[in-house]
Amino acid sequence: MSVKIGNYRWRIVLLLFFVTTINYIDRQVLGILAPQLQVQFGWSEADYGFIIMAFQAAYAIGLISMGALLDKIGTRLGFIISVALLSVAGMFHAAFSSVVAFAIARFGLGIGASANFPAAIKTVAEWFPKKERAIATGLLNTGSNLGAILTPLIVPIIALKWGWQWAFISAGALGFVWLFFWIITYRKPEENKKLSAVELDYILQDEKEPETQKLPWKSIISYKQTWGICLSRFLTDPIWWFFLYWLPKYLNSNYQIDLTKIGLPLIVIYVVSMGGSIFGGWFSSYLIKRGKNPLAARKLTIFLMAILVVPIFFTSFTSNMWLAVALISMATFAHQGYAANIFTIVSDIYPKNAVGSVTGLAGFSGAIGGVLFSGAVGLILQITGSYYVVFAIASLAYLLCWLSLYLFVPNNQKIEM
Repeated sequence: MSVKIGNYRWRIVLLLFFVTTINYIDRQVLGILAPQLQVQFGWSEADYGFIIMAFQAAYAIGLISMGALLDKIGTRLGFIISVALLSVAGMFHAAFSSVVAFAIARFGLGIGASANFPAAIKTVAEWFPKKERAIATGLLNTGSNLGAILTPLIVPIIALKWGWQWAFISAGALGFVWLFFWIITYRKPEENKKLSAVELDYILQDEKEPETQKLPWKSIISYKQTWGICLSRFLTDPIWWFFLYWLPKYLNSNYQIDLTKIGLPLIVIYVVSMGGSIFGGWFSSYLIKRGKNPLAARKLTIFLMAILVVPIFFTSFTSNMWLAVALISMATFAHQGYAANIFTIVSDIYPKNAVGSVTGLAGFSGAIGGVLFSGAVGLILQITGSYYVVFAIASLAYLLCWLSLYLFVPNNQKIEM
């Protein structure tokens, strides 16, 4: 007889989905308003690159510390602290106008935002058996796409009607709404009284891993898998940051799309990319259910996604905006399909009590790549006035990422303490 498992764990994914949505709304408000603010305050391309670098530098610092902190204090308290900081820092943008002041506000936002994915991936590892983690991660990661869709839909309306300051204030306020539901809902599976015994057994079906011992940093960086995952994130995270922060400026400078018209092309791009999150998680899970080794399934999916990014090289060669949007959409779809698997690889091969630390370290590597790439993009645009070089780098980044995983992450090796 079949036994009904229950679905409470999917409520947890829903919470993670919404906090990721809010996280990305807070991040992207500046990108939508950038063309207007750049003219209003006289920022150069290098100035804007510096402001973006401030966020990513803080994000890197936060990730290298947040992962280990989350392993100590848990995801419940970790989310409470980080979302509160994210919301306050987001609202503070409304009080500033200079490059330095905006950079300070972005730095605070970066610290608050840095806990989201380490905490979310650790929560998935706690609440889902291995065979469901990729699809759970893919679902929560679609929150980043929803955030990217809602921001160009809502922010221009708020900015044009009440002023750009209220766009930052409104986005920041969403975090406090989410915190209310998180505080009254979330507990670890073993402590959650609303979870049935059957579903708890299902969640804990994989071999029990020790929670009391901590995997030290010295041990974490001694594994070649750590270096492979970190290199992958170093290469690809900057491309996603570029999509978030520079696409409105690209559309504005190349196709004269202003604040009143920016919504539709960006919505198309991120609706398509949302499908990538779901497809990437589903496809690797499908391969695993068909008997393929989990890591081999993740890497095959990542390779297919890398191939889809290559045509973005031709974006700067077209004068047709919608053809450019189609090429960018395919690349963002692929990035999200890749992301659902690169996050899950960590929980596949590391003990649960090291997942937060390793995810944080990998995110740190990605943020450092983002700092360097943002500075480079600002200088490239200021010197050349063209996006050719930027799109050429983006077209190759994911193939290099797959190669690093192929070389450094064996299919049949799980890290033991």
